[in-house]
Amino acid sequence: MQLLPPVPGAAMEKSYVSVFLLLVAISCALAAKDAGKKETKETKETTAKPKLPQTLSRGWGDQLIWTQTYEEALFRAKHSNKPLMIIHHLDDCPHSQALKKAFAESKDIQKLAEQFILLNLVYETTDKNLSPDGQYVPRILFIDPSLTVRADITGRYSNRLYAYEPSDISLLYSNMQKAQKLLKTEL
Repeated sequence: MQLLPPVPGAAMEKSYVSVFLLLVAISCALAAKDAGKKETKETKETTAKPKLPQTLSRGWGDQLIWTQTYEEALFRAKHSNKPLMIIHHLDDCPHSQALKKAFAESKDIQKLAEQFILLNLVYETTDKNLSPDGQYVPRILFIDPSLTVRADITGRYSNRLYAYEPSDISLLYSNMQKAQKLLKTEL
């Protein structure tokens, strides 16, 4: 029996087909791997709570106009003849978070707050006038356009004069009205 010599073209064709099939298999495997990554990423994005961009309101009233710094707030209060309301709070304080929720959900507070220069601080300032009875949070101080801290506008606690709780939201509203009223009668 005599073997025929292999035809060079047929062997070459088989090699090309083999390489081609190998490349198809590799590309399919890579495509499947990429699809799995995209699906995992999309799943994470849809299950994770969307993080809103941080604004100056820090959740106290996104539709309100807030100042960025204490110095800017003082300047705007003096030149606009509006009272300044400063809210000291911390992001990780449950009392601050509870008051923020009550403040943001109160339509009356949000409407009246439009008449104020607003600043919320998540850090202490070096101005001792902003912590007349200590550095605690949350605390809310009112400053009139003459840049005087209104020591006569306080919350209901004798040991933390400027503290408010969610249950004090009506007192806060009343104090905001008082800051507006005193502004009109005294200045």
